[in-house]
Amino acid sequence: MIELNTPQGDYPVSAILFDKDGTLLQFVSLWGSWGECFLDQFARGLEQRGLSFPEQHRSSLLGTVHDAAGKITDYDRNGPLAMGTMNDLYAILSWQGYTLGLSWAEAVELVDSCRNGADVMLEQSRPVRPLPGLVPFLDACAAQGIPMAVVTADETAAAESHLRWLGIRQYFTAVIGTDQVERGKPFPDMALLACGRLGVSPAEAAVIGDTNGDMRMAAAAGAAAAIGIAGGVTAGLTASAAAEGPAAHAGGIGQAASRVSAAADAAASGSGDAHGAADAGRSGLAAAMQAAGTLLPDADCVISSYSELSVRRMAR
Repeated sequence: MIELNTPQGDYPVSAILFDKDGTLLQFVSLWGSWGECFLDQFARGLEQRGLSFPEQHRSSLLGTVHDAAGKITDYDRNGPLAMGTMNDLYAILSWQGYTLGLSWAEAVELVDSCRNGADVMLEQSRPVRPLPGLVPFLDACAAQGIPMAVVTADETAAAESHLRWLGIRQYFTAVIGTDQVERGKPFPDMALLACGRLGVSPAEAAVIGDTNGDMRMAAAAGAAAAIGIAGGVTAGLTASAAAEGPAAHAGGIGQAASRVSAAADAAASGSGDAHGAADAGRSGLAAAMQAAGTLLPDADCVISSYSELSVRRMAR
């Protein structure tokens, strides 16, 4: 048995299950690119058919945050792009096309064309980046002989490709996509299947993920621990704050992130304000992590980086 050490406690485990997007790889680097390409093609397709795509729907459709140029800069951790299956996303966009005046068949055909275009773009650009500290943590787990699996709302073939692009496929005994089970997250099906493939009881497995759907899946499966990873401190919080208006964002996570950034800059420059800035940065980080906890209410603990986790073999 291995002990998984976290800032909020230690958990005896025999295996670890990882979500993929936002947990192994940086969400916006991959799905921001895909979403931008998909939505741009969708808007052009509507225009070619004499229809217009309401700009106010651009962010609400998939749960994304866009800058003035339309680039996706953040996402709602509890939104469809983060938690939905690919078929969920296609249904949302098909419904949008239908409500704008396309027949259902035309809407489905347009969405399929946009999907193909976005998938080709991903294959060509491969915009994947691992979360900070991921590879050292995977190395540590592998050194202890911990079986690991991926449980993702993505389809299995796509997940296999993304793991290969990252160069981490070899760490995982099993990759379970939503196409392998009847019910995706937050239901326990993927976790149960992964544990079966690894030959361990769900009660001996930890789940690491970035959405509350991952946490609820872990609880439903009876997992030993549900570890929420906030990734970048601001990831996913921007989207929730935006729903409350600019003032909420400016006074909340935005200020916290600014204080963290100021602390890092001051420490790097060696300025006399470094200690004060560091204190402000720690305060801001604490506020940001508290906000992250509100997005992952069913997590046993929430971390901001894999550097906060370690594993060691338990004494017999």
